[in-house]
Amino acid sequence: MAFTLYSLLQAALLCVNAVAVLHEERFLNKIGWGTDQSIGGFGEEPGIKSQLVNLIRSVRMVMRLPLIVLNSITIVLLLLFG
Repeated sequence: MAFTLYSLLQAALLCVNAVAVLHEERFLNKIGWGTDQSIGGFGEEPGIKSQLVNLIRSVRMVMRLPLIVLNSITIVLLLLFG
């Protein structure tokens, strides 16, 4: 398998898919990354953990429909061109 732009984009799509399927109650709470763990005080800088939890939540919310479209396009391209 050659290292092409398509394979790089496909790897990025797989990584975004992996972040999008992380379930907060089933997985993130078990490792201590739930919503109740990221409560900070007023004026405090949010830590890396809370920023990652917010990133995961944002990816799940915002990328839901674009991921469906991109996955469908990727499947069709793989079926057509192998």
